[in-house]
Amino acid sequence: MVGRRVTAYSGSQNGALRVECYLASVGGVCSADKGSPEIGAGRLKIANQIRLPSGADYAVGAEANVDILTWVYSGKVTSKSNGFYDDVLGAGSLHIIGAGRGLSHLAWNAQEKAVVFQFWILQDNEGGDPTQEVRAGFPELEDGSFKILASGFPEDDPEDGETCEDGSPLTLRSRSRFLHARLSAGDGAAYQTIPGQSLYLTVVSGRITVGCQTLEAGDAFLQDDDSQLTVMAAQDAVVLLVDVPVDGAGR
Repeated sequence: MVGRRVTAYSGSQNGALRVECYLASVGGVCSADKGSPEIGAGRLKIANQIRLPSGADYAVGAEANVDILTWVYSGKVTSKSNGFYDDVLGAGSLHIIGAGRGLSHLAWNAQEKAVVFQFWILQDNEGGDPTQEVRAGFPELEDGSFKILASGFPEDDPEDGETCEDGSPLTLRSRSRFLHARLSAGDGAAYQTIPGQSLYLTVVSGRITVGCQTLEAGDAFLQDDDSQLTVMAAQDAVVLLVDVPVDGAGR
């Protein structure tokens, strides 16, 4: 296994609003005030953690050909995107905007103090109608394993199966996955993907080990072109995993 820790940089701030930038695109919204975050990871264009005081807005301008995933760790936010109805997102909610051929404005407003994690994944094919999907939590999550919350892998498409359940993954427009795991101290979780993928891990809470590296809340880990990842929890922990093609064409 070959991987490395990804360092966060303090990004744009407006009052108490704070953005921790882990991965950024050239000229992207997640540009750091000090230092420079890494430039993407395959089709993962941006990865950040946003801390919103009550009443604050986090807004971005026109975007196209990218899926924007927002996972709420704590608090409550309202998504506001032109062309779509507003959605209230509580802790554990996942919101995905597929920008498709283009959206002129996207924003998230904190109804109460909130922490969200956001990931921008480039589409495999340009264009298409903009879309919005929301899942208000995934109650069937089990300790000790990774749960697929969103996917563009054909085999994960619930429409390809006989039934479509409330816990089925939301849709991505690339051969990518977004996963979540809640681990008790001493437990582990393993994930296997296909060759040619990058795996990007974020520690939301607790402390874990990946190989010989120890990661704590707020740390991130990137593994390029290695199809297997194993996480061990040194403390009770919550982690998020993004699995994207190494090919980052179009960034």
